[in-house]
Amino acid sequence: MTRFLVVPQWQGSPAPRAMLLTEGASAIAGDLPSARTTVLEVPLEAGDAEGTGVHRLSSLRRTRELIEEAITAHAEPTLVVGGDCGVSVAAVAALPGALHDVAIVWFDAHPDLHTPESSTSGAYAGMALRALLGHDSFPIDGPQGLSAERTVLVGARSEDDAESAYLAESGIIRLDDLEDARALAQAVAATGASRVYVHIDVDVLDPSELVGVSSAVPFGLRTADVVGAVKALREQLPLAGATIAGFAPRSPGDAVQDLGAILRLIGALA
Repeated sequence: MTRFLVVPQWQGSPAPRAMLLTEGASAIAGDLPSARTTVLEVPLEAGDAEGTGVHRLSSLRRTRELIEEAITAHAEPTLVVGGDCGVSVAAVAALPGALHDVAIVWFDAHPDLHTPESSTSGAYAGMALRALLGHDSFPIDGPQGLSAERTVLVGARSEDDAESAYLAESGIIRLDDLEDARALAQAVAATGASRVYVHIDVDVLDPSELVGVSSAVPFGLRTADVVGAVKALREQLPLAGATIAGFAPRSPGDAVQDLGAILRLIGALA
């Protein structure tokens, strides 16, 4: 049985209205089963970079500790609801056992592959996938055992030069569309992984499907295609865990309008 962990972290976001992520997390939490849902009390303060290239680092460190404690306290798979994309780093690090058998599926309009050196914003959310795959300059240690060759990036369509350069030589598998519902499952199976962690930043969806994101990017995926691909993937491999992140509605009306699509994604993962 899936447990839900709501993490209204905003400190990893580069958006001027990053605090809207807390509103998005709360809106989703209101539609989750209360008996199986835990809402973390994350730090409210922005936090300090502590002399590093990661903004708000002190608050990000504390939230990571809280996520790992909450996930390791239960044996069931956990679906983490952010907040920004940085919550996935702690969630994956808290998975039981070695991670050499885990594939990462990263649904996101942005690759999130910056390092503290290449990022112009210092936003941890834009470094989250790179932190998972490992880089010596990160002041927050990532998990050990993951690899680019067992990583599938889906729906990314807005990347910076440093990310493009890394993608070109990393071995990360890219899927730009999901016209074939089984393409994702086949790509993950080809990595040899025996379980998979799925991260979905809701900005991977086309803006016509969902408006409540900090940085909308046109020509995204349809909700139905993401749901179909995730269901086909789960028929192929067990889910080690999952994240829904990036929901930042600008008004209660936007939240109501978008929740249907988000709950369909959660239904496919849970």
